[in-house]
Amino acid sequence: MTDAFKNGADALFILLGGIMILAMHAGFAFLELGTVRKKNQVNALMKILVDFAISTIAYFFIGYSIAYGIGFFSSTEVLMAKNGYELVKFFFLLTFAAAIPAIISGGIAERAKFYPQLMATAVLVGVCYPLFEGIAWNHRFGVQAALQAMFGFEFHDFAGSVVVHAVGGWAALPAVLLLGARRGRYTKDGRIAAHPPSSIPFLALGAWILTIGWFGFNVMSAQTLDKMNGLVAVNSLMALVGGTLTALLAGKNDPGFAYNGPLAGLVAVCAGSDLMHPLGALITGGIAGAIFVWMFTWTQNKWKIDDVLGVWPLHGLCGAWGGLAAGIFGSKALGGMGGVSMLSQLAGTALGIVIAASGGLIVYGLLKLTVGIRLDAEQEFDGADLSIHKISATPERETA
Repeated sequence: MTDAFKNGADALFILLGGIMILAMHAGFAFLELGTVRKKNQVNALMKILVDFAISTIAYFFIGYSIAYGIGFFSSTEVLMAKNGYELVKFFFLLTFAAAIPAIISGGIAERAKFYPQLMATAVLVGVCYPLFEGIAWNHRFGVQAALQAMFGFEFHDFAGSVVVHAVGGWAALPAVLLLGARRGRYTKDGRIAAHPPSSIPFLALGAWILTIGWFGFNVMSAQTLDKMNGLVAVNSLMALVGGTLTALLAGKNDPGFAYNGPLAGLVAVCAGSDLMHPLGALITGGIAGAIFVWMFTWTQNKWKIDDVLGVWPLHGLCGAWGGLAAGIFGSKALGGMGGVSMLSQLAGTALGIVIAASGGLIVYGLLKLTVGIRLDAEQEFDGADLSIHKISATPERETA
């Protein structure tokens, strides 16, 4: 194969992956839109769109160079080398980075101010996320070399169970805690007001878009055509099915749980999707579906943490489980490819959680102290749509 043809094929391969993950942001938008109450639907759509734009700027100018030591201030001739492969690789990795605020958005829905959240997005995508991304995927700061020396293998995260999902979920947790619950969610006499999803069809549409796009997220993480393997696709398939079935059973036929089940399974299989046997992927996804349902219910009802879409259980906990599952089901003893160490997986996952949670705490803590992060009582009662965007998703009447 000639170099020009190989470069063109690789650039197209990773570009198609980037486009599929860009489409997943529509999934994030509709999943949130369907889950929040009607008076906050417009805000959900606006956050995902504008967060993506802010993420692009932050990652282009700062984040990508922190993670990979590559800047874009060369001449266009240099940037076009290898059919522009380095440029489309940036686009592909940006779509991962932009998932961080898209994840957080679902946890802080219905009560967060708009512009302070955009500031948080800029810092998290520009600094916090690429710090761990560089460690895990680009051997920055010698962490991977140290893990290899100590435990025989590096920390393995093929498509971002920990790098993307656990980081997003654990960065969201301090934001949710600092914001506090939506007004009226938990009453003084201990009752819990149910805020049911405004649109199950939109929630389901969002979950379907995410599920389909995930095959770009996982398969195209090979980043070059010669490394592409159908094993990743079938493992993704098995994990999403496992997650769906356990979430259906554990969630007692609840459609909200059933539609988050495939997402839980896919979050968990990202890390080891290139190593596991499909049966291992099925079990990994199945466990993730159960983790989501049980921990969503526990956080909302027992701990009274008002994480609207359950992003900490879905991305934070299922992502961490995925990091560990790669060490379990990736091992040769359980039918995997081998080349993983359970202790390296544990250490890498723990490091990702620490960086994400402390980053989220610092960013949202400082914003809370300085500009405030929460809508006032009247704005929250009216809904973020009217308070921030001056229009509702479904206006009931014409206004003069």
